[in-house]
Amino acid sequence: MARAMLLTVGTTAGAVALTGSAAAQDWAQWRGPQRDGTVTGFDVPATWPEGLTAQWTREVGLGYATPLLIGERLYLFTREGNEEVMQALDAASGETIWRSAYSAAFEMNPATNPHGPGPKSTPAYADGRLFTLGISGIVSAFDAETGERLWHKPAGPVEPLYHTAMSPLVVGNLVILHVGGHDAGALTAFDAATGDVRWALEGDGPAYGSPQLYEIGGTRQVVTLTQTRYIGVSVETGALLWERPFMTPYDTTSQTPLRHGDIVIETGMEVGITGFRVTPADGGWTTEDVWHTDEVTLHMTNGVIADGVLVGLSQRNSGQYFGLDLDTGEVLWTSPPRQAENAAILRSGETILSLQDDAQLVVLRHGRTEFDPIARYDVADSSTWTQPTLAGNRLYVKDIDTLTLWTVE
Repeated sequence: MARAMLLTVGTTAGAVALTGSAAAQDWAQWRGPQRDGTVTGFDVPATWPEGLTAQWTREVGLGYATPLLIGERLYLFTREGNEEVMQALDAASGETIWRSAYSAAFEMNPATNPHGPGPKSTPAYADGRLFTLGISGIVSAFDAETGERLWHKPAGPVEPLYHTAMSPLVVGNLVILHVGGHDAGALTAFDAATGDVRWALEGDGPAYGSPQLYEIGGTRQVVTLTQTRYIGVSVETGALLWERPFMTPYDTTSQTPLRHGDIVIETGMEVGITGFRVTPADGGWTTEDVWHTDEVTLHMTNGVIADGVLVGLSQRNSGQYFGLDLDTGEVLWTSPPRQAENAAILRSGETILSLQDDAQLVVLRHGRTEFDPIARYDVADSSTWTQPTLAGNRLYVKDIDTLTLWTVE
């Protein structure tokens, strides 16, 4: 790498200017505080500067897991050689507080070689514990204060076709994950304290998107995708409440469900976007399509919702941003083509921030009529497939194996 292992730019690490509401908002899980890409603790400047300020950069290991920010600690889940590593860093300086590792050698599917050996699953933090899903299906819990490994579940005999990518959902004292392979998978609730299995819904294998918690018809449900279905499951018992067929080419569904009012958003590689409702009916449940469009679709990029508009990056036309009205399914605008292969998209107020896989951060002004970029920044030396972590005036950006703290001055 061109960068040094620990580099400060323009200031010493101990004097980094960190402002705003960072301490008030933790980043404890996949896609941020609300698990939907919406950020409330980031201070959007009135005018974006000509450049961002790099405070420090350090090597942290391979993988796509989003850094968690809890108070003034960062938690990262990465790979170093044949080990998967959980580590805590000081959020201001990048210095290591603790490091905990376990052996995790595995054989990559050749189709995944361009994307590296992971891990790709973002940890979850709750009640002083960190929960991880390794690239081969190992499930672990760590003490967030000390790094002690509290419990550890080995991978099953069959791992997902392209390894794992979904991120844990913590609900009360349950850690919910879809473990196992294509024909031997089970959506599983582990006891957060002990790792014991509280319930498991067996069936087809996991997709690569992450489960969500929704209350629908007065019932709390885990809503998620498998390799062949969209399902809703009782949080308390793991009972299947409803299902609908859903498949994409190559079993590569990687979308985390989104919801607009009572409309659930369904999308995946080359299948367009559908809005459907789930309703109680005759002691059971039914699903009904509200609208569908084939004009745009999402594959690996997860979109965000702003004022009833889904903003995403369609895989079509070599990567094309779009805005879609979630009440009607109408595509309101599209960008010029050839934007990026993938983007990690977040929203703060009326501002959309999109970290593209080409290491460019694109800042968009949200609107219903046009693609409106207002700033672009180069923020890494290699590909950026990891969602950034935002708080106050800070942006933590991870590329293939390094983490950089950028600030908006």
